[in-house]
Amino acid sequence: MTSTPRGRFMERLSSGEILLFDGAMGTMLYDKGIFLNRCFDEINLTGPELVSGIHREYLKAGADVLTTNTFGATAPRLAKYGFEGSLPQINRQGVALARQAIRDAGREGQAFVAGSIGPLGLRLEPLGALSREEAKGFFRQQAEALLAEPVDLFILETFVDLEELHQACLAVRECSGLPVVASLTIKNDGNSIYGSEPHAYTALVDGWGVEVIGLNCSNGPRVMLEAAEKMVRATDKPICIQPNAGVPSNVNGRNFYLCTPKYMAEYARRFIQTGVHILGGCCGTTPEHIREMRRMIQSVVPHKVLRGKIEVSENTIEVTPIPMEEKSDWGRKLKTGQFVTSVELLPPRGPDMSRLIRCARELRDRRIDAVNVPDGPRASSRMSALATSVMLRNTTNTDVILHYTCRDKNLLGIQSDLIGAYALGIRNLLLITGDPPSMGGYPDATAVFDVDSIGLCNIVQLLNRGYDLGKNFMGQPLGFCYGVGVNPCAVNLDYEIRHFWWKIDAGAEYAISQTVFDADSLFRFLDRIGDFPKIPLIAGIWPLASYRNAEFMKYEVPGVCVPDSVMARMEKCATREEAQEEGVCLARELLDKLRGVVSGVQVAAPFGNIQLALRVLGIE
Repeated sequence: MTSTPRGRFMERLSSGEILLFDGAMGTMLYDKGIFLNRCFDEINLTGPELVSGIHREYLKAGADVLTTNTFGATAPRLAKYGFEGSLPQINRQGVALARQAIRDAGREGQAFVAGSIGPLGLRLEPLGALSREEAKGFFRQQAEALLAEPVDLFILETFVDLEELHQACLAVRECSGLPVVASLTIKNDGNSIYGSEPHAYTALVDGWGVEVIGLNCSNGPRVMLEAAEKMVRATDKPICIQPNAGVPSNVNGRNFYLCTPKYMAEYARRFIQTGVHILGGCCGTTPEHIREMRRMIQSVVPHKVLRGKIEVSENTIEVTPIPMEEKSDWGRKLKTGQFVTSVELLPPRGPDMSRLIRCARELRDRRIDAVNVPDGPRASSRMSALATSVMLRNTTNTDVILHYTCRDKNLLGIQSDLIGAYALGIRNLLLITGDPPSMGGYPDATAVFDVDSIGLCNIVQLLNRGYDLGKNFMGQPLGFCYGVGVNPCAVNLDYEIRHFWWKIDAGAEYAISQTVFDADSLFRFLDRIGDFPKIPLIAGIWPLASYRNAEFMKYEVPGVCVPDSVMARMEKCATREEAQEEGVCLARELLDKLRGVVSGVQVAAPFGNIQLALRVLGIE
């Protein structure tokens, strides 16, 4: 037998032996009194005997491979607890504790140490701000620390994002030739979190040159068996399956996993018969589960399984995206260089749409090009912007621009919303991150923020090419005309410009500025982005209704800059009527300065008064 750990591990796999990983380190630490708010990886340093004792329990139960207690020992995850400076020690100690447990059990040369690397807890481009190179650097830093002891193989586990898993594989390959187990987590339908089917993600990971392809966490044995049956037909490489011990039930604040050891063992038999080479367990899997799985492995004589490898081709269906001018009247006018006008209409606080419908019809009759529908402005509780937009479009035949935020939904919810919106006839989007819930009247409300507006642009760009988040072809491309917000008066203008460039790079077709009260600030912004690819810029204009309204905009609306000269003019107004007249005058003066510079204007209707907006546009 080959003397190197890599050779021993791969030779035992190729001989047909079924190898058994250990179970859930986190579950065992929790059961032994480690609170969930602690950094489990740091226990390697402060509670080494606790960790090594758990390793010994799994070895005694019959595990062939120990997984190091380093799942979250990357710099970004350790930084959340203030331990990023201890990354080398935590990882080295994690390996040393597993290695010592093997020596204590007299199983040197028989059992293996797998260096565990988990996701970073950060979103990668194009759905997040972390670049692929940065991600790979974080993974390589941990891999090098794990190699210092060293490990016998690597297990990259519980990955959701295939691209993040790819970067982890590349990082390990750059510094080591040891075997790599690349393991995803999946949904209840067996697909990846972003919708890739088992044969598709298996074939993709196979192409990265890893030694083993796996699944772990999230689901119990049944779901993973169904996925494994498809995986073994998509690759000749060994498959590793490590399910949870079922779905946890919460009892008095504690999670209990209900799959019995005998149930897990029965599924171990089914996995082996399917053609799986490596077994183990994830959350809720104890040494007793592993013991029963070992007994089942010993009682089963693996037989040849007709794998019948299927050919999997990449999704390379070429589609022609719908041209901007064909997506909507709004898109056509922007594409042909017309000066466009839109008025903002806030969704109602209740279910009554009658007033809003009357306003939209009047705006349509006055030849306003579109109405803008904000999504929970200033984190207020109103009818959904999507429902409002669909009702306005269907009842008034008005071109509607739906403001869509990522604040309240995860990635799958966003995709579902957008496909549904398109099916309901919505064609124009303004993609924005959204105000934090703490700004509104519900300070205890929570946000999701799976992605920001840049990630939203990339999602819509993908949908417009005919693919969902799992890179599955949908049958036809969507045809959204999508724009983004931009703030010419941002305090950190360099940051704002950099993000604006990323939005354009993600396919944004137009931009609407934050409310502007000073033309010079917009001109300075345009000078700064002079070399950018040109997309239509629509200026946000707000006719002030009173001095109090001006104070609110100046001091309480983030990102808005109201010049002192504007404040002085509003302060001189003695009556409400005078204030409204002055507000309209200021907005008209601004509009006159911006004509010929911007591609259009979005005019607010303060307090729902569309007459103020119409007067700004010269429509009495």
